[in-house]
Amino acid sequence: MTSPRGRKAPPAGKAFDLAAIGAGLPFADSLAALAEALGDGVAGGRAGAGGAAVVQAPPGTGKTTLVPPLLANLLAAATSQPGRVVVTQPRRVAARAAARRLSALDGSRLGTRIGYTVRGERQAGPETLIEFVTPGILLRRLLAAPDLPTAGAVVLDEVHERGLETDLLVGMLAEVRQLRGDLAVVAMSATLDAPRFAALLGDHDGGGPAPVVDCPSVLHPLDLEWRPAPAARLDGRGVAPAFLEFVAGTAAEAHRRVLAQDGGTDALVFLPGAREVSQVAARLRGLVGPGIDVLELHGQAGAAEQDRAVSGRGPGDTARIIVSTDLAESSLTVPGVRLVVDSGLAREPRRDAGRGMNGLVTVSCSRASAEQRAGRAARQGPGTVVRCYSQQAFGAAPAHVTPEINVADLTGAALLLACWGSPRGKGLPLPDVPPQQAMDDAMEVLAELGAVSGSGQATGAGRILAGIPADPRLGRALLDGAAAAGPKAAAEVVAAVAGDGRAPGADLVRLMSRLRSDGGPAGRRWAEESRRLEALAGQAGPLSEAPALPALAGGAEVVGAVVALAFPDRVARRVPGGGPERYLLSSGSRAGLPAGSSLAGHEWLAVAEVSRAEGRDSAGTGAVIRAAAPLSASLAEAAASHLLAEIVEAAFTQGRVTARRVRRLGAIGLASTPVRPSPAEGRAAVAAVLEKEGLSALKWSTPAVSLRSRLAFLHRELGGPWPDVSEAGLLARLQDWLGSELEALAGGADASTIDLAGPLRRLLPWPEAAGMDELAPEWLEVPSGSRVRIEYPESTAGTERPVVAVKLQECFGLAATPRLVHGRVPVLFHLLSPARRPLAVTDDLTSFWSGPYAQVRAEMRGRYPRHPWPEDPWTAPATARTKQRK
Repeated sequence: MTSPRGRKAPPAGKAFDLAAIGAGLPFADSLAALAEALGDGVAGGRAGAGGAAVVQAPPGTGKTTLVPPLLANLLAAATSQPGRVVVTQPRRVAARAAARRLSALDGSRLGTRIGYTVRGERQAGPETLIEFVTPGILLRRLLAAPDLPTAGAVVLDEVHERGLETDLLVGMLAEVRQLRGDLAVVAMSATLDAPRFAALLGDHDGGGPAPVVDCPSVLHPLDLEWRPAPAARLDGRGVAPAFLEFVAGTAAEAHRRVLAQDGGTDALVFLPGAREVSQVAARLRGLVGPGIDVLELHGQAGAAEQDRAVSGRGPGDTARIIVSTDLAESSLTVPGVRLVVDSGLAREPRRDAGRGMNGLVTVSCSRASAEQRAGRAARQGPGTVVRCYSQQAFGAAPAHVTPEINVADLTGAALLLACWGSPRGKGLPLPDVPPQQAMDDAMEVLAELGAVSGSGQATGAGRILAGIPADPRLGRALLDGAAAAGPKAAAEVVAAVAGDGRAPGADLVRLMSRLRSDGGPAGRRWAEESRRLEALAGQAGPLSEAPALPALAGGAEVVGAVVALAFPDRVARRVPGGGPERYLLSSGSRAGLPAGSSLAGHEWLAVAEVSRAEGRDSAGTGAVIRAAAPLSASLAEAAASHLLAEIVEAAFTQGRVTARRVRRLGAIGLASTPVRPSPAEGRAAVAAVLEKEGLSALKWSTPAVSLRSRLAFLHRELGGPWPDVSEAGLLARLQDWLGSELEALAGGADASTIDLAGPLRRLLPWPEAAGMDELAPEWLEVPSGSRVRIEYPESTAGTERPVVAVKLQECFGLAATPRLVHGRVPVLFHLLSPARRPLAVTDDLTSFWSGPYAQVRAEMRGRYPRHPWPEDPWTAPATARTKQRK
């Protein structure tokens, strides 16, 4: 066997030549420290921190290249039958690239000593010593064999990215180490978050955290340029087209400038997603001309194109501009880069619990990510980074990336945790505790799928679904859809929904048509995934009796049926009168189709993806449908049959109970007819309105309001036995005082016919109620002979006084202020002018007549000459009349 470099390949059992592999890599100087940190714990049968370590090293220092072969050598030296070193990479392209690079440096053929396994692709065999895998692959191996019998060491790379699956692996492997003292675990981080992982992987029986091995950054001088775009980076539909044009122009200009200084310079341009990468790359090809290679690096690119982007240039190759997502931020090293142009944007998962939506959103990247991107320009010599945003935007960005476990949908993770034996993650040493609401929602979905039991443990169906590399809802749709439409058709739909393809105009049928005719990487990847899922569906068979679907004509009907089986809560019906693009989902959310979608006008849709959005794409609903397929009414009801319900909905509106018999599919109304409510339904309707609107929903007469205010006043001043008639107090004793009236309302009586003063009297305490008119009279007779209503404060808190508003002339001769509640509370007088405008406010009439009255008299006698303004108010006769009428 001959190596790729023309020399004889090393034998399968020979140790790796770390000196040759690590030539020129900064981490080579840290290998001895890592070997010492791992110590006897590697294959030594000793549990604790000795078999674990955390490596903290910046991107590009060589940790991914050197740590796995070091572990392989340590394992080989410790035992005659060393286990395999399994290395996780968060992305498929990174796993393939790392395996190819290490294989080339080792001089062995890929798939022999060094291999990789990613979804749908494997190059590894029995003799493989180092295997690069994605986190999902290792998770499913752990579920199948929790002790990982063939592995001697596990390396978790890029743990600082805080991917959900990597976080789960940290917790699970920490538990495995308690059972297998010979399993070495190394976590590798590019940021300063290493102590968190050291504590998780350390000895939990008092041995302390795992040791941390540092590798200092070896950066050359880096010039930093701020080139903020003249307009906003984001608009209501995502990344603004004008900003992408600005990034392309800035990258072309900066590359021309650095090429003039150094003809061998490559550039790396960071953008948030594959769509933006393709748009900017296309624009760059027109700006730089044929003398510069413009390459794309993202998850949807073909393997050959990805390999070309991450490979170094040959002696005769032209300069390159690699336009990339955050793939090149830390997971991959792109050789030859001396210029970085950074958009400052990233795409992260977000979960909208209120609307039941999950998806990716474009946000400002963290400051840590921005520093890692910038560092890519200064690994091999002096470099330049151009940031297409302002220093203020950089300062406002979060310090670190948001952990995916805190913002993503947790359905798949919850199923894996249940299968592991740690429902909801309880007891598992995870870097972050899963948010309770997100976990509750995930467990509810799993229970509906039959994947977990009442106690949260995985069922047999749940373990089958965990073995399907897709969201559990898609896994269930694959198996149930195969029974109705056939394994091949169901697998094709699931592969399209789970893939990275963007449905044109949100039309999944058009996307699948495009994938079928696409001979490029996207079409081949979809076809391979479809075949793999078809095989899995054939092996597993239906989990249980699948929903009885009507006969499917094929094509669009199959697509809609499978999507509806996966997401019955997203079955949607067009909103009457809302235009052809507005839909109501069975979950209760509203969403709009993108402008110009070919799906507009269909009465029913099965929605696979919906996300929050503003602008015209959301049709004013605040959410936009990203992927959907047409559906018939009969298919909608069959696929979401568990959401079907026929109930009587009673409502208490405008003082009367009415009811309708409603047939619903979740929140979607199917039919409605008026009916007479039963007493129980009427009571429930009245109770619901009272709970929502309070007692204001009833009709309160003036006597009822007066009585309630007097009772509230006495309760405030004396407490028991006078009743609490506050909102909360009356609602708590509703049956005690309003029971018969509630029955009347529930039976259809109009609220306007019920005077609440009578029911309130049922709360009066006896015999104390006999003295109520003395303690808190309803009226006060003033010297003029008028009976004036006392206005009692509505609030039961505070010190507000009972108020009497009366003309000043009617109180002549009233020397002392009347007092209520056995003399405890003086009445507050609002003394009014003849025009009933306030002249004075006092609770001390004696002081008022002796002093302020003289000033009031002087000001008012000229204005109201027909009314008496005597010099001596003490002896003047009180009157409500003018002088003449008197």
